[in-house]
Amino acid sequence: MPRPRFALPTLKDRRARYGVFFATYFYQGLVAGFSLTALANHLAGQGVPASEVGLHFALAGLPWTLQPILWGPLVDRAGGARMGRRRVWVALAFLGSQIALTGLLLVPGAEALGPIGIVFLLHSLFASLLDTACDRLIMDHVPEGELGRMSACTRAGFIAGTSLSAALFAWTLSVWGFGASVRGLIGVSLLATLPVLLIREAPGDALVSLRRRTSAHSRVWPFRRFLKRLGLGLRRPSALRLLALCFGIDASLGLFELRFGVDLVQAQGWDPAGLSRLQAALALASGTVGALVVGFWSDRAGPLASLWSLLAVGSACFAVAAGLIAGGLVGPAGPLVLGLTTVLPGLVIVALVPALMRASRGRAGAATQFEVFMAAMNLGSVAGGAASGPLAPVLPLAFAAGLVALVFLGSAVLVRRPALILPRGPVSRGSPAS
Repeated sequence: MPRPRFALPTLKDRRARYGVFFATYFYQGLVAGFSLTALANHLAGQGVPASEVGLHFALAGLPWTLQPILWGPLVDRAGGARMGRRRVWVALAFLGSQIALTGLLLVPGAEALGPIGIVFLLHSLFASLLDTACDRLIMDHVPEGELGRMSACTRAGFIAGTSLSAALFAWTLSVWGFGASVRGLIGVSLLATLPVLLIREAPGDALVSLRRRTSAHSRVWPFRRFLKRLGLGLRRPSALRLLALCFGIDASLGLFELRFGVDLVQAQGWDPAGLSRLQAALALASGTVGALVVGFWSDRAGPLASLWSLLAVGSACFAVAAGLIAGGLVGPAGPLVLGLTTVLPGLVIVALVPALMRASRGRAGAATQFEVFMAAMNLGSVAGGAASGPLAPVLPLAFAAGLVALVFLGSAVLVRRPALILPRGPVSRGSPAS
């Protein structure tokens, strides 16, 4: 009897789903940990002002704010590619991201902020496509009752990648320099792409092919009709309130986090590599064990119950942090303040993502609607980071922490009334490009 051929897994396999989405977000975390933590702290240690560091990262964040316009309609209206309706975009996004990263090999050093910003801008362009395609794969293949756990899985992947990258490259930047660190980043990130490239979206899909199926029967929304349906969905009062919540949370965090990290290095005398390691350890603890707890909690109690609790506790944490900073205790209480302001925001995202997916799922342009919500968060983060430097003279650090506490409290009040942020009535399912 002939032996059966080895069959690559598909997204219908539950364990394969969790593994491939963990690996995808682990890859994104590797790049984020290098740029947003290790490199940012390294630049702060060299005396680069917060305003320049913030501008550099704001530039790299632009594609994430335009993500729904750039990629949402493309992925939502995708037809019958032989590699899989969404997976073909995942593969192309990985290829573009890695090509963009190699541009760092042409940068003379970490002090060349302009070229570095351009390289990460190009990388973000493809990484945002990867994110859009993966979010749509999750909505296509993950059952409703597992969205919380899948959110925890993706968050754990991202945080594990970020933490490993931040700790590793904080050390390599200080010991080996910029060039060697870049080569290490490219090598490690290449390994992280393998799980996604070795899984098929559905049985019968090709592993590698850019051709379309000859018998594709999926009907696709005409573009103008697609945009009209999308616009109607996003003009709902509940959707507008969700957009305001997403923007406000990340904008307030962006105003505080970058300035606090720079203050610890430049005003409190913290070692940049030591700060990166501590940030990585805190993020790893909250983004793995903490995320899994929140994910199971969200699936059992519903995403809004866990989200409300985390926002309320987060508001209290930032209020305490504001009091410690205002009292001049940043020096001795620095690790405590860092813990209070690092752990809860990551857990809030874990609970928020299932709520946003439930608000988008089953509608025309589901991925685009979801990415609009996420883009509001990214726009808030970019706006907050870019404004943190210019607002520093008029917005003391304690006031910035207090502002986060107020935003979290207001968001908790909004989440306490589900009818204000979740759509009412049934949504259409099985529609074209859905």
